[in-house]
Amino acid sequence: MSAWTVDRGCPASCAADPDPRVPLGELARRYATLTYALTRAVARGDRLAEPAALRAEARAVLGALGVGVEAQGAGPLSVRTENAGGTGTLVVANHISWLDVVALLAVEPVSVLAKREVGQWPVVGALARRVGTRFIDRDGSPRALPVLVAELADSLRAGASVLVFPQATTWCSVPGGRFRRAAFQAAADAGAPVRPVTVEYRQGGAPSTAAAFLGEEDFTASLRRVAGARCLSVRVTAHAPLWGTDRRMLADAARRAVVGEGLTLQQGPPMVPLQQLSARRHQFS
Repeated sequence: MSAWTVDRGCPASCAADPDPRVPLGELARRYATLTYALTRAVARGDRLAEPAALRAEARAVLGALGVGVEAQGAGPLSVRTENAGGTGTLVVANHISWLDVVALLAVEPVSVLAKREVGQWPVVGALARRVGTRFIDRDGSPRALPVLVAELADSLRAGASVLVFPQATTWCSVPGGRFRRAAFQAAADAGAPVRPVTVEYRQGGAPSTAAAFLGEEDFTASLRRVAGARCLSVRVTAHAPLWGTDRRMLADAARRAVVGEGLTLQQGPPMVPLQQLSARRHQFS
């Protein structure tokens, strides 16, 4: 099996239609507001890569879609500790939807590692390239993988925090599939902390798969389902940071933290707060 081979993920049928839905008039308003938000983001040009601008535009997209976001847990995504040595943070999250990236950038702008197909999406691909997203060709040669790991380690050493979805494909709920280990090798090589993050979607307070983007589903169909959902929200939970030199142990500990199974690796030292994110709610709908 190729080093780039990923699990199949959930079929598109796992993504449930939202219940309740917004009226057609509200749906039209959301589409119009989203179009305005994306047009404004494009107009920012290279300034879109600035953290404040990127966070503002991510929040604007969520607001246009009527999606609330709640950030809670162990602190901001990037780890700043007395012992971090100026490295960036490898942020690893479960993967459910294209909306995951928007929600995480609304909490804290970081660099993103994404599959090549995202760069080919209309508007979204152009915006992703503009903010410095690195695209992975999953059909590439296995010999390219060590190069990617080395480049990721260099970015972390230089102080950049990078978001990676180690499941490599989307699932309808948090447990999902296994965590691939390559990105964790980069964190181990750079001596960088790993920040496990759980992304969960709810509608009307109950778990929802309406935001899931699965299988061979068309992006337009997924967007229609998200825009049509009433009271859809996403919860972003940052767990305690992890350090280690063994990629297998790091991957296992991160996955256990994300899915709530407990940790098998010693957690990192106490953090020096950057901002107050714990138990803080950002409602944009």
